[in-house]
Amino acid sequence: MKFVDGWTRAYAGDGKRNEDWFGWNTDVLAPFEGKVEDVYINPKTNEPGMIDHSRSSSIVFSREDGVKVVYAHVREVGVYIGDAVKAGDVVCRVGNNGYSRHPHIHVGAWRGKEPLQIRFDLRAMGEQLKQLGDEEYLL
Repeated sequence: MKFVDGWTRAYAGDGKRNEDWFGWNTDVLAPFEGKVEDVYINPKTNEPGMIDHSRSSSIVFSREDGVKVVYAHVREVGVYIGDAVKAGDVVCRVGNNGYSRHPHIHVGAWRGKEPLQIRFDLRAMGEQLKQLGDEEYLL
């Protein structure tokens, strides 16, 4: 993230192009070792500030213990239903499609009918920051 006038900004310039957004088109990694349960592709890409009232591109992952994770608003999906994935595999890129006003991804998790809280491993994130440095890590 960049700081402008003391505020964190998610984009450079006026943010009117997808390419202005720092997350746009960056790699998205598989959440865990498991299988790809579902893939939906929306071929349309939205322009920032414009919303399309359609379903977003998405991937649903499943783990042996019944945990499922969905990524939505993604692009360049590189996995197919039934594929095995490992945590950290590149599976898609950050997009802007469906009911979305700007580049980002939504992440959801559940087991059965129970929603799950998503927690980030801050220790692992700190190690990545040390390895990559500010410029690469904060894309």
